[in-house]
Amino acid sequence: MTETNLVGSAHPLPAPGLDSQAGKTIPRSHIAAWAFWDWGGAAFNAVIVTFVFSVYLTDTPAFGGTTYVTAMLGWATAGAGLIIAVLAPVTGQRSDGSGRRKLWLAVNTAAVIVTSALLFFVEPRAELLVLGLFLIAAGTIFFELASVNYNAMLAQVSTPSTIGKISGFGWSMGYFGGIVLLLILYFGFIHPDVGLFGVTDANGLSVRVSMLLAALWFTIFSLPIFFTVPEFPKSAATLPRVGFFRSYGVLFRDIAALWRTNRQTVIFLISSAIFRDGLTGVFTFGGVLAAGSFGFSSGDVIVFAIVANLIAGVSTLLIGRLDDRLGAKFVMVFSISGAIVAGLALLIFSGGGTGVFWIFGLLMCIFVGPAQSASRTFLARVIPAGREGEVFGLYATTGKAATFLAPSLFALAVTLFNGQIWGILGIVLVLAVGLVLLIPVKAQGRNAA
Repeated sequence: MTETNLVGSAHPLPAPGLDSQAGKTIPRSHIAAWAFWDWGGAAFNAVIVTFVFSVYLTDTPAFGGTTYVTAMLGWATAGAGLIIAVLAPVTGQRSDGSGRRKLWLAVNTAAVIVTSALLFFVEPRAELLVLGLFLIAAGTIFFELASVNYNAMLAQVSTPSTIGKISGFGWSMGYFGGIVLLLILYFGFIHPDVGLFGVTDANGLSVRVSMLLAALWFTIFSLPIFFTVPEFPKSAATLPRVGFFRSYGVLFRDIAALWRTNRQTVIFLISSAIFRDGLTGVFTFGGVLAAGSFGFSSGDVIVFAIVANLIAGVSTLLIGRLDDRLGAKFVMVFSISGAIVAGLALLIFSGGGTGVFWIFGLLMCIFVGPAQSASRTFLARVIPAGREGEVFGLYATTGKAATFLAPSLFALAVTLFNGQIWGILGIVLVLAVGLVLLIPVKAQGRNAA
């Protein structure tokens, strides 16, 4: 990557991977098919990681105490992050060089679906906690590796003037997909004493059957992208095809060159890794906090999740449009600051009960999607054509290298202050550090605030 392609360049900032798209009319079917993958991915993010299965683990006495299981969940997520940090950049780099983005997206998507379905076998028994944590960790690894190629395809379904809007549309589809699926699960299996097909909550069956439906949901809605969006042409690749282990040599040389030529980009990758982990922590531990610290029942958590996803989806759509007008950095700084203020208010007024969580928990959700979407578009605008997978792999690597921060600080705060509610302080601290590192990053051209 040359200096003219990077954040803070002394020259006008182009959008190398997107400039070839300038003036093109992207078929709406391509955009919709791409976004439907996010819609389907809500089955893993919203249902498994955040609001249903994770709450099932932490709120079921048979698995162990709430604090203990919460800490174990954090360590499992951190372990998955380390594996992703090792694999993501070279897998993305190799998919760029081979012209097989869709192939690897399909392979990793299928792996997520399989691990999701296997969660059905996690009955509420202490000895099965490890299986549940292992499947969540494995699903997280495969989902993040799939996301490397999915994010790289953003440049194939957008133009320099529409990337912010389309990225925001994709994020919002994930939230809206989560709403629809959570409604189906709530009214079909979890809320009624006897749900569809005679399913009850005995032996955790209502949650376990929900995992099968989540796997089916992702299967159905992941298909359009494979049949509609064209494969990235091998002829457009700018990277030489090398062996797997030599790929790491290429990666380290690229990172060293990036550090020498433009440290602004490196600082952005570090800052975004930190604040994205904090934003992920908002949803990862949101359901756990609602149930453990604010007295929400499992059904209440899902109702909150539905409203939270609706608000997050709408805010991502609306604020995403500001990305193209005011710049990605403006959106990120504004959103992260808002999330920090809402998080501190949630902690300070936590004695107010469920009403406080509804107000300030939802307020935090307003800012999560816009900041994540803007982070993705900020980077997409500066990637040289043909290297999207590699750079988004590095994006995933830096992000997952910091994955331990929010879970670890959450668990540390809970342990030090002997109360789950204090975990919020750990999340807020991660967001604050990311914001401090982001503020001095220089943004020009289409990224400028």
